[in-house]
Amino acid sequence: MTIVKDIQARGTEHCETTALGVLLRHEGLDLSEPMLFGLGAGLSFVYWDSKGMPFPFLGGRVKPFDLTRNLAARLGLTLTAEETTSQRKAWQNAAAAVDAGRPVGLQLDCYHLEYFTSKVHFGGHVVAMYGYDENDAYLVDTDQQGGAVRTSRASLALARAERGPMTARSRSFTLTLPPRPLAWQDQLIPAIRECADAFLAAPIANLGHRGIEKAGNQVPAWLRRTADPREDLQQAALVMERGGTGGALFRALYRDFLGECAQLIDDEGLRAGHRMYGEAAVLWTDVSSLIAKAGETGDADYLEQAGVILHALSRIEEAAMQLLRQL
Repeated sequence: MTIVKDIQARGTEHCETTALGVLLRHEGLDLSEPMLFGLGAGLSFVYWDSKGMPFPFLGGRVKPFDLTRNLAARLGLTLTAEETTSQRKAWQNAAAAVDAGRPVGLQLDCYHLEYFTSKVHFGGHVVAMYGYDENDAYLVDTDQQGGAVRTSRASLALARAERGPMTARSRSFTLTLPPRPLAWQDQLIPAIRECADAFLAAPIANLGHRGIEKAGNQVPAWLRRTADPREDLQQAALVMERGGTGGALFRALYRDFLGECAQLIDDEGLRAGHRMYGEAAVLWTDVSSLIAKAGETGDADYLEQAGVILHALSRIEEAAMQLLRQL
């Protein structure tokens, strides 16, 4: 058995920030999950629907691995990432880091992981690997999935090799702090501005605040999009609130990030943005509850109510980001 020493194998709410926390704590940098999410400019929105999809998807964050790239660039970290189509080489890449005494991040499809009780394909899932033996790999996943867990090396290979939306080619990565680490406190306002600029300047209408507005137009018709409302709508609501988002489609995480920033920076615009994202988090939870009720009852009135709230959320988040970009 090979195990990295001095690992703090604790899970948090979201998969990518959970893995980042494991890697950075081992490097000596211990930041809260909301701080990692915010410094990585992780908040976004996408209304994703295409001909090949059985049902639309509401996403609340940037693309998988973009958060890691953003965080590394913001803090001056050395990000070393490897990809391969060879399962043998993929294992060697991951095991080499552990052999060298370092945890390694892995992007994979969680469908194949043996400890997952809900078997859904999602190719943007991220875990930290901190050990292995002849049969199993030792991982850190979200608290919801068990925190410190294990899965067979065979199942891990399948998860890493899976192809489909949001997958990577058996991506593994490590993070290294520079000899003189940047003061992360100095990067708070630049990270907030970066996130606000991207949110407000989204290039297509199903991203950012315009994407939320589009969702407000489309969600009321969701009962006509599905032959199984109970399954599809309740699954959509579950993903928004409990699918590793930290609640409220990542808005609770961003609210808490802004709250931590407001304790360090005396700025009324920042405090106002924090209050507005507190309001948004409550409303996003209301939206997911209404979608779940529509799936349970088949009553379209719940989706109409959700649409009204989504239009309000588009206005609230646009206004909040306009304030935050001016910090």
